[in-house]
Amino acid sequence: MPSNDDLWTGGDVYVFPRYLAGLPGHADPSFAPVTHWPHHHPDVGPCQLVITSPDHRIRIGWFGDDYDTWLISAAQDPVSAPCWTARINQNTPPEIVEGLTRALAAEWDADSDSFLTRPSASWSDAVQPLLDAGWDREPLSRGMVEIVSPDGLAGASIDVVSTGPDAEAVTLWAGPPGWGTRAEATFTARTPKHLIAATAAALADPTPVLRYEASLHPRLASLVRLAPVEPPRPATPTPLDVQRAAAARRPAATPARNVRRWTTSTPPPAPAVGSRPGLRR
Repeated sequence: MPSNDDLWTGGDVYVFPRYLAGLPGHADPSFAPVTHWPHHHPDVGPCQLVITSPDHRIRIGWFGDDYDTWLISAAQDPVSAPCWTARINQNTPPEIVEGLTRALAAEWDADSDSFLTRPSASWSDAVQPLLDAGWDREPLSRGMVEIVSPDGLAGASIDVVSTGPDAEAVTLWAGPPGWGTRAEATFTARTPKHLIAATAAALADPTPVLRYEASLHPRLASLVRLAPVEPPRPATPTPLDVQRAAAARRPAATPARNVRRWTTSTPPPAPAVGSRPGLRR
């Protein structure tokens, strides 16, 4: 990718790494996997949209203007307290949240409960995609395990000490500290680790994401690589296309008039037939 200095300013760009791209002003990618689920628009309160599974056991809340922009949870039934909760803040790219909502949409079934709780003996199951991507594991410190990206700008913090069901056990993060720059997705202790892993896989995904360059936070813009979105080049015409185009430009031929012309090879006209002379007497 070219350096940022070589790019024109103000247009659509691809941003890499994606975890520093921030929120583009909408959350469309995060809702794409669940567009067919019921949508609810609360009349009061800060929550602007709630998308639920058909049986209302999974709830995806969108708060828009609040720091915790997404609040995602799952419960045994529509009226029970959540088995687990994920809080995701306003700096998190929706393409990363999509990793979680896509996993929920694929796993939900009226007879399934695997998205409620599936204990795992190893904390590493939750962040295995980060380890597989070559992110570094830091030494255990104060009951926390840290996994950090090679550039040091993203990672995961795992609490391996707290055991309460509502303890915030895993936090996926990206960006330098600060209200406008640090992205965080925090999962409570009973969150199925395979769902955290789906979110972690989206965090580590090397695919760039599309943004409007002027909307990027200046501090994040200085840390990412940008590539301008170029309009598609016209297709190269085939020989048949060239032939047809030339034929379309060629004027139509005027049909020749069928005029009889005399030439030296034309036989003389036959003599007129007169009356035969009478016999002499």
